[in-house]
Amino acid sequence: METEKKQNKKKTSLWSMARDMRKGRFLSVEFFKKNLVYIVFIMGMIVMSIANKYKCMTYKDEVMSLEKQRASIETDWVNSKAKYNSMTRESQMTTLMDSMRLDLTSPEQPPYILSTK
Repeated sequence: METEKKQNKKKTSLWSMARDMRKGRFLSVEFFKKNLVYIVFIMGMIVMSIANKYKCMTYKDEVMSLEKQRASIETDWVNSKAKYNSMTRESQMTTLMDSMRLDLTSPEQPPYILSTK
């Protein structure tokens, strides 16, 4: 007797679901009342996921910007280091020339570049 009621209930529930879908009442108010906590939880998780993705994207943009700044600063450092080494070598040569009393001087103007036309 109970198995017949369960089978009839399944049949009627399937028919009632099909009828509700046809009439556009598949998700009823009772469904939302029963599952309100779960719906709110899932929506909260979706919002948190979107916020987390946005935060990660902004951090990624900031890292890329800092990488560009680092590369620029490193280039400036290499140029400054090369200039310093050049000046150090030049001052060492000047000191060496003065100590040996060779009466040599370093030119103040760079050499001219000759071009042919």
